[in-house]
Amino acid sequence: MAVKDLQVRQGDVDIVLDIVDMGEVREFEKFGKQGKVTTAIAKDETGDIKLSLWNEQIDQVKAGDKVHITNGYVSEWQGEKQLTTGKFGKLEVVGESKEVKKEMTSGPDEEKNKQAYEETKKKIEEAEKLDEEPVTEEEEIE
Repeated sequence: MAVKDLQVRQGDVDIVLDIVDMGEVREFEKFGKQGKVTTAIAKDETGDIKLSLWNEQIDQVKAGDKVHITNGYVSEWQGEKQLTTGKFGKLEVVGESKEVKKEMTSGPDEEKNKQAYEETKKKIEEAEKLDEEPVTEEEEIE
């Protein structure tokens, strides 16, 4: 199974993902019980997805880990897909993601960043030129 194939309300998800980032842990109380939750960013070669981690799962996983989710469930929160193990799923750390570890330990790619900056700058300048073009009388009427 791949991230690109996941659909909202899909169950029985069996997928291996690389953990790219761990979000801030939030504590809560529900039905008189304390709990904690965080949202991690997980990816495979086809894309990324938010992964909800609950309670003991948070201490089990860190950025750079490769995890295997079995019997997972895809939900939607604020318009974005989220994957979770839910009540019946399982999360297992199966190793380290060499790709993510390399990204985490390498410095910035200055050439790539410079290129992205130049492309963005050019797009902004083109958009500003469009804003400066005079509007004809016919366009004003429409």
